[in-house]
Amino acid sequence: MNRRDLLKQIALLTGGAVIGGELFLSGCKTGAKADAGFTAAHISLLDEVAETIIPATTTPGAKAAQVGELMKVMVTDCYTQPQQDAFMNGIAELDKACEKMHSKSFMDCSADQRKAFLVSLEAEAKAFNTKRDETDKPLREENEKKNSTLPWKDQKEFQESPSHYYTMMKQLTLLGFFTSKTGMTETLRHIPVPGKYDGNLAYNKGDKAWAE
Repeated sequence: MNRRDLLKQIALLTGGAVIGGELFLSGCKTGAKADAGFTAAHISLLDEVAETIIPATTTPGAKAAQVGELMKVMVTDCYTQPQQDAFMNGIAELDKACEKMHSKSFMDCSADQRKAFLVSLEAEAKAFNTKRDETDKPLREENEKKNSTLPWKDQKEFQESPSHYYTMMKQLTLLGFFTSKTGMTETLRHIPVPGKYDGNLAYNKGDKAWAE
């Protein structure tokens, strides 16, 4: 699986295009701030959120792949100002929501409590993003209408409202893990030098997917 295919799979799993995905592919730095405000505590929290999404089993989980640090890089380098703000505010909102549900911070919750909490956030995020799309639709259509009357160089790309913060965290967890050395070589099957194409390769139940 190459990186572009991975972005498509993540978009399908999370219900929306991966924020900053194209910039990740090109390696550009167009983030709003050189320092979005991450602290060591933020990285630790994000590592634990990511580990709940992709826990260690017979292979390492997201925490071993240092996904929290990857989130910092992606948000700083590839997110717009509104997206950065939504993500950073989301870190605080996540702990508030967890306190409300379990009367304790996310870091103090058990593995089962963390999982139940993220399942509730998944539902919340889906409803939030659906409403966001409905609100953005007429604005997107108006932007397309204006662009249709302008020369290509003067056309403006529509900037949709930020996704729910949990959607961002989940996208970055999947992206960070499956592009890490840990994810590509220990969770997926990896061949450093591509071999021949085999369109009739036998599949055995439990076989890992391939990494490129």
